[in-house]
Amino acid sequence: MIGKFLDVPRRVLAGLAALLTLAAVIMLSAMADSTMQPLPATAPGEQFSAERALVHLKEFAAEPRPVGSPASDRARDYLAGQLRAAGLRVEVQRSVGARSAAGLATFGQVDNIVGRLPGTGSTGTVLIAAHYDSAAMGPGASDDGAAVAAMIETVRALRAGSGPRNDIVLLMSDGEEDGVLGAEAFVREHPLGKAGGVLLNWEARGVSGPSLMFETSADNARLVETFAGAVPAPRGHSAMVELYRLLPNNTDFTPLTRAGFTGMNFAYIQRSSLYHTASDSIANLNRGSLQHHGTNMLALARALGDADLRTLASDHDVTYFRALGTMITYPDLFVWPLAVLAVVAVAGLALLARVRRLLSLPRLLAAAVSAVVPLVVPVILAQGLWELLVAWRPAYDLMGGLLHRPQPYQAAIAVLCALAVLGWYLVLRRRLGPAALAVGALTWLAGLGMLCARVAPGASFLFALPALMGALGWLAAVLLRTPAWARPVVAMLGPITAAMLLPPLAGDVFDGMGLALGGASALVLALSGLIVVPIAELFLPDLATRPRRAAVLAVPLTALVLATGLVAVGLVVDDFDADRPRRTHLAYVMDADTRTAHWVSADADPAQWTRRYVSGHDASALPAGYGRGTLWTGPAPVIAAGGPRVTVRAYRGDTLELHVTAGKGTRSVTLRLDQPITRATASAGRFGSVSVPITGTRAGTWPSEIRFRGIPARGVQITVRVPGTDRVRLTAIAETDGLTAVPGFVPRPPDLVAATREDGDLIAVTRGYTLSSDARIPRPLPSGPAKITR
Repeated sequence: MIGKFLDVPRRVLAGLAALLTLAAVIMLSAMADSTMQPLPATAPGEQFSAERALVHLKEFAAEPRPVGSPASDRARDYLAGQLRAAGLRVEVQRSVGARSAAGLATFGQVDNIVGRLPGTGSTGTVLIAAHYDSAAMGPGASDDGAAVAAMIETVRALRAGSGPRNDIVLLMSDGEEDGVLGAEAFVREHPLGKAGGVLLNWEARGVSGPSLMFETSADNARLVETFAGAVPAPRGHSAMVELYRLLPNNTDFTPLTRAGFTGMNFAYIQRSSLYHTASDSIANLNRGSLQHHGTNMLALARALGDADLRTLASDHDVTYFRALGTMITYPDLFVWPLAVLAVVAVAGLALLARVRRLLSLPRLLAAAVSAVVPLVVPVILAQGLWELLVAWRPAYDLMGGLLHRPQPYQAAIAVLCALAVLGWYLVLRRRLGPAALAVGALTWLAGLGMLCARVAPGASFLFALPALMGALGWLAAVLLRTPAWARPVVAMLGPITAAMLLPPLAGDVFDGMGLALGGASALVLALSGLIVVPIAELFLPDLATRPRRAAVLAVPLTALVLATGLVAVGLVVDDFDADRPRRTHLAYVMDADTRTAHWVSADADPAQWTRRYVSGHDASALPAGYGRGTLWTGPAPVIAAGGPRVTVRAYRGDTLELHVTAGKGTRSVTLRLDQPITRATASAGRFGSVSVPITGTRAGTWPSEIRFRGIPARGVQITVRVPGTDRVRLTAIAETDGLTAVPGFVPRPPDLVAATREDGDLIAVTRGYTLSSDARIPRPLPSGPAKITR
C-alpha cells in the first residue's frame, strides 16, 4: 500500500510553478515586514519626523553615557531641559537602584527623568518609557538613544494638536544597561511608578529593521486591538512573546509590568552585530527604523491618550501575526479549537489515504517516527557549523553569533536543512510511499500545534495553521473533481501557509539569537521543509522506476558543494574592516597592595593590536578573586592611582558592614568575596538605601560579587550577610572607563572595537582584605591586607 496524493500531466512545469509561487510568497512576506521611509524635517508638524528627532539624538548620543558618567549627566540635563521647554512638568528622581542574580548584587545611583503632560480628563496614565544610559563600550545611538529622541519629537507632535485626554508620563530611565536599575527604583519609590497605567516601552537590539512589538503583558486582547488599529505599520507576532519568555534577557518592561503596568514592548533587532559596541552610532542608525519607532510611538500615544483606559482591561490574550502585510488576530479561545481541528484534519487525511490504499498504518507510523531525523539533523549541522566557524575564525566567539554579514552562512544552513529533509524523503519514498511521508510530516506540525496550545498558546498558529491548511489542501486535491491543473493549486495551501509564517520566524530568530544558536532557526526551516517536500514528487520518476545511483548521489553532493561554497563565500565577505569591526577585549589591572600591574584579555585568539599588551596565560600575579575564565596577560606600567578603600564599620555574627570609596574620578566599584552571601544592602546617604536577597553563586570566579555603579565621591555603605563563617576574603576593584590614562597605551585601529564583556576597556585598581568577625570595636582597615581578630 504505497501511493501518492497527486499526479498531474506536465509535472515538471507544475513543480516549477509551485516553487516560484513559494519563492514569491517568501519575498512578499519579507517586503511586507520592512521598515518605513524617514520623513524630513519639513514634514507637517502633526507628523513624526526622523530628521527632527535626529537633531536631538546628535546632542546627547555622540559618546558613551553609562550610569554615573559625566556624559550621562550632560545627557540628563539636555533631555530634562527639552522636556521642560516642551511644557512638561519635569523632575529628576535621584535614587539607588538594585538588581540581584546568582551570587551577584548590582546597585547604582540613578537619575531618572520623569516628565508629565496632564490630561484634560484623565482616566489613567500612559507611560512612555526608554532608557537614556548606554553601554560603556559605545554611544548607544540605537540602544536606546533613538527611542529617547523619538520621545522628544513625539511630545512636540502631541503638543501641536489638542491636548490628550489622559495623563502622558515620559520616563527616561537611567541604569538600564546595568540591570534595569532606574526602572526598579521608579516602581519602588516614585508615586507614578506605584500608580500603574498603560506602558509603552521602547528598545533596540541592533541598528536597523522594523520596530517590532515583541512583548506584551498578560491578558493583552485590548492592547493588541489598539496596536493593530492605531499603528499604520504594525510589525511583530505573538510567537515573539512566547520566545522572549524563554530567554534570560529583560528590559525596563520587566520591573514595570511586575509592578502592575500593562503594556507593550517594542524593539528593532537587525544588524545586531553592532549592538553594545562603539559602532552603535548615529552614522550606523537606520533612519527608517527611527521613523518606524517614532511613528508607532506617536500613533499609540494619541490612541491611548484619548481612550478610556478603564476599558482596556481584558481577561485573555490574543494570537496576532501578519500574513502578506495583513495583521490577523484572534482570541486565545480559538487556539485549542484550531489545534484540535488540525489534528482532526490530519487524521482525516490519513484515513482517506488508508481507504484509497495510498498508505498502510505501519508505514504511516514509520513515516511519522522517522520524521524526527530531518528535524534533529539540521539542528546538529547548524550548531556544528558554528563550532567549525569559531575554530576557523576564533574572533567570531566574541561576536556571540551576531556576525556582520551572516547571510552566506544562513544560506548554508538553509541548504543543509533542505538536504536533510529532501534526503529523508528520497531515502524513504519507495519504502514508505509519498502519501505516508506527507501525512507523517503533517503529524509533527499538528502535534507541535497541540503542544504549543498547552505551553505557549501565542505560538500555536505557527504549526497548527500550516498543518490544518496542508491537510485540507491534500483532502481537496484528492476528493474534489476539479481540472487536473487545479489539483496542485489546492495542494499548495499548506506550503503557502508555511512559507508565510515559518521562514520569517527563522529570520527573526537569526537576527535576535545569531548563528551561535543557529540550530533554533534550522529547526524552524526544517519544519517548513517537511510540509513543502511533497512538491518534490512533481520532479521525481514513478515509484516503480528505480533511480540510478548517479541521480541518487547527485542531490546530497550538490547540496554539500553548495553549502561548502556558501561557507567559503561567508569567510571571504564577512571579514573585518572599519565599517564592520572585530571585537577585542582588553583591561588594565593594577594591584594597589603590591604596586604591580598587568594587561588582561579574555580573547581566545587576540588580535595583533591586543598582542601588543598580552603574551601568555600566566594569571598567577593577578589579584585574588579577579580572574574569570581563561585569560591572556602581560606586564603593564604602574599608574598613580589610590584605588578603593574599604572600612569595616561592624562585623558581628553573619552581618558585615562596610564603608567603600572608589577614589577620585572612578565611576564604579566591585567587591568580590570568597564566601557565598545571602543579602546585600547599599546606602548612598540622601539618595536612599535598598536591599536585595541573593541566591546561588558566581561561576568561574569567587562565589559572590557586589557592584555599585555611579558611586558617589563620599562612598557608599555596603551591608552583607555572610552566613556560616566568621572569616571573609574580599577584593575591592575600583573601575574607571577607558585606557588612555595608562602610559604607552595606543588606541585601537579602526577595524577593532571593544568587546561587550563588562570588565573590558576599564582601568581596574584593586585592594585585598581578610576580614574576621569582631563583636567589640569596629576599626578601619589599613591599605593592605588586614585582619581583625576578637
